[in-house]
Order: sequence, then structure tokens, then C-alpha cells
Amino acid sequence: MADLLSSFLLTPWAPLLILLFCFLDGFFPPVPSETVVVGALALAFATGPAATPTAILVLLAAGVGAAAGDSAAYAIGRRVGTERWAWMRRPRVSSAFAWAGERLAARPAVYLLVARYIPVGRVAVNMTAGATRLPYRRFLPLSLVAAVGWVALSAVIASVASAWLGHSPLLAALVGVVLSIVIGVLIDLGSRLIRRGRARRAALSAPGSGIEQELVTTGVSAEL
Repeated sequence: MADLLSSFLLTPWAPLLILLFCFLDGFFPPVPSETVVVGALALAFATGPAATPTAILVLLAAGVGAAAGDSAAYAIGRRVGTERWAWMRRPRVSSAFAWAGERLAARPAVYLLVARYIPVGRVAVNMTAGATRLPYRRFLPLSLVAAVGWVALSAVIASVASAWLGHSPLLAALVGVVLSIVIGVLIDLGSRLIRRGRARRAALSAPGSGIEQELVTTGVSAEL
């Protein structure tokens, strides 16, 4: 099995398929581009020097595909907005779009770069960037930087997996995939905790919140 995958990885079709996966993942999150890229890179690194040119092609294909997918999401958002289709109005997706709109208005660069590491988040942010008419001349450079950083992280994860299990390319690829999933889950969890913390602080600092609100509801403020 490992020999078969290694042989396929050395064909011209592998980078093209990876480019397609990364492109589709830009606006269709169920396509697992992270796992495909990390798995292919780990397999290439563990195969040896013969696969080095292929690893370079995979990195280039992943970066180009990721940036193109982000631009496609931007174009979709600019064309149709963020409410036209039923899946956009689902609670989780709708809240992601609302969150993305608020953050992009304040700090577009930060959130465009960070969102690249969150599958649903990057689609929401990139589509919202298009829907809110963020200038494409500003969006594109940030998208390219984000794609380069994402590919670099994928390469690091694959390198770690291949360094541990270079004697078994297939196992190295599987471990790399698991590591990429774990890191993705941790990033997603961290972003949620940050959002909740900020929402909690905003609620506490809002007029009528906290002790003042409690006094109002108990009637104490009337006496004061």
C-alpha cells in the first residue's frame, strides 16, 4: 500500500489533485485539504530524496489552490452575499458570518490571516470580505500571505511526522493527518473561547449590565 501511494505521489496527477482539493476547500469546507496536504507531504518526506521535487510541487500546488479558493469564496460573497442559500442561514453558519462581519470591520488583516487555519471560519471570513466590499486589492495580498503561512505549518507537521516515522512512510502520513486534525481542533477551540470571552466582557461593560442591572431589577436603584 505504501509503495502504491508513493508511486502515485511521484506522478504529475498528485499535485494537480492537491491543488483541486485546496481550491474546493476555499468555499466548500467538507473537502479536507489540510489532511490531504499534510498526508502527501509526510509521505513524500518519509519516502526519501527521490520525492523531494514532488514535495516542492505539493507545496506550490497547495499554496496556489488555497489562495485561489479564498478568492473564489470572496467572489461568491461579493456576488450573492451571505444569506441567499439555506445553508448560510443555519444557526452556526449565520453566527460565523455575523462574527466575521464584526471582526473584519475592525481588523481585517488579523482575521483574514487567522481564519485561514479554521475551515469554516476561513470560508465565512472570505465570503464576508466579498459581501462587505472589502477592496480586492487589499484582500488578495493578505490571502497570499495566509496561504503561505498555512502551507508552511502543513510542512512543519509533515516534517515532524516523517522524522518520527521515516521508516514507515504510510504510518508517517497517517500520524501527520492526525496531528493536523488535532491542531485544527485546538485552533478552532481557542478561537471559540476567545470569542466567548470577548462577548462576556462586552456584555459586562454594556450599559445596564452587571451590578447596575441587578439594582434595577430588584428595585434598589429607585430608592437611590
